[in-house]
Amino acid sequence: MISVTPTTTDAASAAVIHAALDSPQAHDQRALARARAFAEPLLAPECLDTGEPALQHADGVAQILARIGGTAELQACAYLVYAVGYLARPRESIAKAFGESLAEVALETHKLIQLQRQARARAPAPDAGAGGSELDRAQTENVRKMLLAFSRDLRVVLLRLASRLQTLRHYAASKLPPPRALAAESLHVFAPLANRLGIGQLKWELEDLAFRFLEPDTYKTIARLLDEKRVEREAHVEQVRQRLETALRQLGLQAQVQGRPKHIYSIVKKMRGKGLSFEQVYDLRALRVIVDTVDECYRVLAWVHEHYTPVPEEFDDYIARPKPNGYQSLHTVVRDEQGRAFEIQIRTRAMHEHAEHGVAAHWAYKEAGTKGYAGVSASSSYDAKIAVLRQLLAWQSDLTGLAHGLFDDHIYVFTPQAAIVELPKGATPVDFAYAVHTDLGHRCRGAKVDGQMVPLNTPLSTGQTVEIIAAKEGGPSRDWLNPEAGYLVSHRGKAKVRAWFNALAAQENIARGREQVERLLQREGRTATSLEALAQALGYATPEALFEAVGKEAITLRAIEQQLAPAAVAPAAQPAAPVLKKPRTTTRASNADVLVVGVGALMTTLARCCKPAPPDDIRGFITRGKGVSVHRADCPDFAALAARQPGRVIDVAWAHTPASGPHAPVYAVDVGVQAQDRQGLLRDITEAFAREKINVIGVQTQTVRDMAWMTFTVEVSDASKVARVMAVLSDVPGVIKVWRR
Repeated sequence: MISVTPTTTDAASAAVIHAALDSPQAHDQRALARARAFAEPLLAPECLDTGEPALQHADGVAQILARIGGTAELQACAYLVYAVGYLARPRESIAKAFGESLAEVALETHKLIQLQRQARARAPAPDAGAGGSELDRAQTENVRKMLLAFSRDLRVVLLRLASRLQTLRHYAASKLPPPRALAAESLHVFAPLANRLGIGQLKWELEDLAFRFLEPDTYKTIARLLDEKRVEREAHVEQVRQRLETALRQLGLQAQVQGRPKHIYSIVKKMRGKGLSFEQVYDLRALRVIVDTVDECYRVLAWVHEHYTPVPEEFDDYIARPKPNGYQSLHTVVRDEQGRAFEIQIRTRAMHEHAEHGVAAHWAYKEAGTKGYAGVSASSSYDAKIAVLRQLLAWQSDLTGLAHGLFDDHIYVFTPQAAIVELPKGATPVDFAYAVHTDLGHRCRGAKVDGQMVPLNTPLSTGQTVEIIAAKEGGPSRDWLNPEAGYLVSHRGKAKVRAWFNALAAQENIARGREQVERLLQREGRTATSLEALAQALGYATPEALFEAVGKEAITLRAIEQQLAPAAVAPAAQPAAPVLKKPRTTTRASNADVLVVGVGALMTTLARCCKPAPPDDIRGFITRGKGVSVHRADCPDFAALAARQPGRVIDVAWAHTPASGPHAPVYAVDVGVQAQDRQGLLRDITEAFAREKINVIGVQTQTVRDMAWMTFTVEVSDASKVARVMAVLSDVPGVIKVWRR
């Protein structure tokens, strides 16, 4: 029997082979092969709604992802996404075979495809115009939000970009026009997103294909113009390329000099944006120089500017000032001896890789760091967040965990019609209903989330579809305003519910005020009085406004009595307003801490209707037999009196008295509170007064339909203390409104 003992070299080789077979790259390649084998029997007999064979589409998506540097695992997802629709239990089947991570990506991407298809089907047809088609602005923003809603894992976005490019390629190859909405969405949403992610290869091809379908005549015209002088143009470019490459070798630079592809949509945009003719577009002749270091970039630039005539206004240094998506390169336009202009781009290999592959460049050039990404300036909050997420792809394995938290301020959910609704984090179906329409919020009685009935205080998550079950009529529940119940998170929802109950309270106040006014008119024998005239005389636009003011005690019945009473005629010898005849002096009132400006020794009283206190802005009104009645400047009763008898208004001011200490005067002030009635409400409010060290000397309370209306009479030496305690009272659970009476 012959035994063979492996040598040390053989053992080392075996170890290398074993390590290679167990490497992450080999594992991913096996996963890619398994994913295609898994999907092939499901997809081979099927076609997509575009008419493209499903397996052919998945192959195309995987190839596009490979071309931009996508991992084998990401390419495997291309097959699993389209297998989802043909599996009875897709999550369980894919997770068991490929893991929970790939199952989640496949299901999320499949759901995004379905939602975008629904949204596109309901979108209005874009207008066709000479300047290019524009999606409806709201729909464009909806599609952007939809992509953003699923971009916690940007693999979903990369899969959608590659899929959309493959769809356009299919239409181009089959010589069939795609739906205009799909082409316009590709041009105005997907191509800018590819640009934001820095994936130049996808951006240019998406733009050119979409533009070809949207404006076929313009596309053909530019293509024909490019072809007419193609031989002459290419000969000139090749001549310059050879000269430049030879010169750079002589400088000791290992530079790669190549012609730059000409993209038709880019040419059209430049012509339209700058008002240029086709012949005036500089980058019809274009070269790209790729070197090893940044220093070499500037050495190449110096040689080019020394041997050709630069066009100063056409120079851009995107190395020193990168574009918002991280793009870096030197762009310059120069003229040769014959005056022919051409563009030269100069960049390092890492910059070129990033310009072509965007996020994928990070996987190959991790040592490049994040230079050029700080201070990203984006056109909207959505673009800014995408720009931040792009940097996280340098660590693809940590993407899901690192990306978590960037969207914690908002969530994006969908209506059954695939419209996007943006809500604050933690929002509930009730918040969703009010975001869609106020009336739907009022009538909300139940909700389905992803087809399942859920309680109305269930927190929603990004990507869910919400359907509201509404009553034919009715209003919100008072429980929705209870923060402990968790029905409402959004400010809009809370405001709408409060407004509904405020309107309900207003109707109750109108009914109560109408009853009091009509009873007063009967008692005074003035039932024939015009209510419109009475309301206007008291400063209210309508009788209903007057009734509401009476119902909530903003104006007293005494003010109405005074308005109804005939005005007495003052003696002719007595001046109507003493302030006009007296010199301006200041005298302390004998029975109040108020100074009457212009008149001495007049009795003053603080009006009981508004209960003024320092430092309130105050006004005086000369009464008959009771001296000067002092009102707050915003007192409705004073406004009514002043409108009827302006000659009796007089200036008053607070005297300088101690604001604190044993000799400081105190003033009675009324504070009104409207709150949802509950057990312990009165206790919580009085404790708030006690914490602020404010003495409560009287309480009046009334409850109507579970709504409590309270009036607290307190003693203060300074009205500013009332403002502080009102802010504290507003935070008491159940309190809806606090005001100074």
